[in-house]
Amino acid sequence: MRPPGGNARFLPETAAALELRHAVREWLERYRPQGTVAVALSGGADSLALTAAAAVEAVAVDAVIVDHGLQDGSARVAADAAAAARQLGCRAARVCRVAVSGPGGLEAAARHARYEALEQARDGLPVLLGHTLDDQAETVLLGLARGSGQRSLQGMAAFAEPWGRPLLGVRRSTTRQLCRDLGLSPHEDPHNAAPEFTRVRLRTEALPLLEEILGGGVGPALARTAAQLREDGEVLDSIAEQLLSDARDGSALSVEILATAPPAIRRRVVRAWLTEGGAKALTDKHLRAVEALVTDWHGQGGVAVGGGMPGIRLVARRERGRLTLAFAR
Repeated sequence: MRPPGGNARFLPETAAALELRHAVREWLERYRPQGTVAVALSGGADSLALTAAAAVEAVAVDAVIVDHGLQDGSARVAADAAAAARQLGCRAARVCRVAVSGPGGLEAAARHARYEALEQARDGLPVLLGHTLDDQAETVLLGLARGSGQRSLQGMAAFAEPWGRPLLGVRRSTTRQLCRDLGLSPHEDPHNAAPEFTRVRLRTEALPLLEEILGGGVGPALARTAAQLREDGEVLDSIAEQLLSDARDGSALSVEILATAPPAIRRRVVRAWLTEGGAKALTDKHLRAVEALVTDWHGQGGVAVGGGMPGIRLVARRERGRLTLAFAR
């Protein structure tokens, strides 16, 4: 995994290096002009290529390597990644070992442990993640299958504090090519080829089949769709923010004001208000049931939304022309 000898903070002028550098530079100019960042480094091709480009383009880079301890030799993989980061020009490289446990299966538990470790280790810096255009395409397909609406189809954001994704316009093949250009041998995580994971089957079976059937270009098309929907969503969210402000009546919302709003805006207001009040894991069913308290009122009772505790529910109700939200047994 270690790069060959040579000067740190230097990349050859190959097509892959130039594309990666441009992507990182554009992200830094937009979101982090002061130029100091952390990078989540797994040792895989995507995060190695990102680290190499960031070490050249940013003022300073701190690499954070999370060792999940799920495979034999994971400590050596983490140590090799840290060594590669230093030789690529990172200011520091820190290995964080975590214990993976909790609900949702191995994949979800590992993700939770990883992000928690990154949050604790980032020292106030934004953390760059190596998600590529291909990852974005997979995310959009997963959102489409769930049927959870425009918000899921928007995919991953280029920056959602503190997580930055400069490579959402870069193909996975380009990150691998940069590693070859640099003489790096990325770690191949066996979980990335395990068919029991839905995302792996999308990557290895569904997307290649779609490319064959539709004549190519599926990945970029899905990524473009995500970008377009995110732009549209930002406009709708800004309109919803104003409506939320107008509809506020203390901690409640005015039914009269909400009733006249377009459904797409009204549901955004309801989502924001419920989330603000402590609701968790909101679904389309939750949102439409709460919206019905405004648009299809016939004396129905309250709507329980996620966010309560054992024996206590968080409930939205219509009371005297207002939507209220409170805990109830």
